[in-house]
Amino acid sequence: MRPERFMISDRSWAIIEPLVPGTARSCGVTAKDTRLFLEAVSR
Repeated sequence: MRPERFMISDRSWAIIEPLVPGTARSCGVTAKDTRLFLEAVSR
């Protein structure tokens, strides 16, 4: 399997980021890297 297949592109992330919890602008304790988590789950 090719690892780059599972990478979320910057363009896609710009669309997805406002829709998911745990981003840098969220208050409180959240995931450290939501983008990395989504890439891991998509494997």
